[in-house]
Amino acid sequence: MIDSIYTIPIKDVFEPKDGCPICRLRNTLETRCVDYILGAAMMEPDIRIKTNELGFCGKHFNMMFKNKNKLSLALILESHLDRIESDIFAKKDLFNKGAKSEKVAALSDSCFVCSQIDDALQKALDNVVHMWDQSLEFKELFAEQPVLCLEHYKDLCNMAKKKLHKKKFPDFAAACEKLTANYLSELRGDVTHFTKMFDYRNSGEDADWKNSKDSIQRAIWFLTSYKPE
Repeated sequence: MIDSIYTIPIKDVFEPKDGCPICRLRNTLETRCVDYILGAAMMEPDIRIKTNELGFCGKHFNMMFKNKNKLSLALILESHLDRIESDIFAKKDLFNKGAKSEKVAALSDSCFVCSQIDDALQKALDNVVHMWDQSLEFKELFAEQPVLCLEHYKDLCNMAKKKLHKKKFPDFAAACEKLTANYLSELRGDVTHFTKMFDYRNSGEDADWKNSKDSIQRAIWFLTSYKPE
């Protein structure tokens, strides 16, 4: 398969063979989107209108807060709060007494970054499936990954079911399952070992925790695709 602007970013996240490649892709997209919102997007009225309208989820507000550009975040918050006040709370509920709470509920379920990432990630998953189908080299690279988290195992299989011929889908699903199931088996053992280390008989300076000390964090990541902070 000839490299293109569609295949190169996919190869870039699969080459390191470190953790779930789709998590790495998603994390890259999120970081770039947040940097864009706090940077160049501040000068784009269309983007500001959308961010005022959709707002952000707690996770992506937290990412923006960790960014050094606090002024941009303050300006975003100022205009977003203005919109909430003027469009929801400044208006009278003459006929529908629950209208305000309904609008707040809709707002709490929306996030500009999530909407951007979801769209970009679906296109990337489509490319992953296509590359697996068309390139033996990429199929081998895919098989060499250490893990697919549970969330992205599901997402890849769902995409493949829509995009691959029904005769090819079982092979793709089996390749995904191998990466997820193998890691799950190791992770389950690490968590079990972690719990056993709290038995007084296993304590002491020479206690052998093996690979279990970060097993709680890894288990949460495996189940949700996000590492606890």
